[in-house]
Amino acid sequence: MNIEEKAFQLILYGGDGRSYAMEAMILARQHAFEEARQKIQASKEAINQAHHVQTELITAEAGGEQTTLTLLMVHAQDHLMNAMTVRELAEEIIYLQEELARQAAAKGSV
Repeated sequence: MNIEEKAFQLILYGGDGRSYAMEAMILARQHAFEEARQKIQASKEAINQAHHVQTELITAEAGGEQTTLTLLMVHAQDHLMNAMTVRELAEEIIYLQEELARQAAAKGSV
């Protein structure tokens, strides 16, 4: 697989990871917390796939293989980092949505 194909894999998996995280936040807003956690898990799996590709690239470069830095690869890495950030924020937002729902339920049962 050439460097362009690996870059596109990073973009694909990163994009999937970000999309799942965004879907998780929407589900949390609807109080569908179990489904939101499932989307977070899907996000983690997609991002993990991207990490495998990234690790292959790093291992090859560490082994002496020259890697040409292209705008496409920079974009791919940016995609992955963005997905990781969105997933981490989504986990916090889901937690906050659950906490708000618990507090609202507690007030309603008093």
